[in-house]
Amino acid sequence: MQTVPMGRSIKNDMWITQEEVPNPDVLPELPGYHVLVRPVSIKAETKGGILLPDSTREDMAYLTTVGQVVVLGDLAYKDKEKFPNGPWCNLDDYVCYGKHAGQKIKYKGIRYVLLYDDQVMMKVESPKTLDPTYNLSTNVA
Repeated sequence: MQTVPMGRSIKNDMWITQEEVPNPDVLPELPGYHVLVRPVSIKAETKGGILLPDSTREDMAYLTTVGQVVVLGDLAYKDKEKFPNGPWCNLDDYVCYGKHAGQKIKYKGIRYVLLYDDQVMMKVESPKTLDPTYNLSTNVA
């Protein structure tokens, strides 16, 4: 695989954090074809100790379209005609979704995205494998 020079951009493991991990006892039950995803959180401080302003963190979070599946609705992926190969994702999987897909909500102070089961675009092993700056880069390979 060809590695694209990233210039001065930061690597993914430098901006993703595991804060806001929800307690499974307080998650809502989803009816129908919904999938509840917790977007990856953005670190408040860089590796060098620079504090990121809330506006920057919110902008980075808005551009982030990867999250962890925390709840599947009771009918999610049950339609055998629509999903002949089975579910596209399972609990605890990291998935990608469209930037404007789903309903962004806050439940008990934690950010979530409520998607339909067919709005999941792909499953990834870890959010660190994705480059959130791909659309901000001026380098063309």
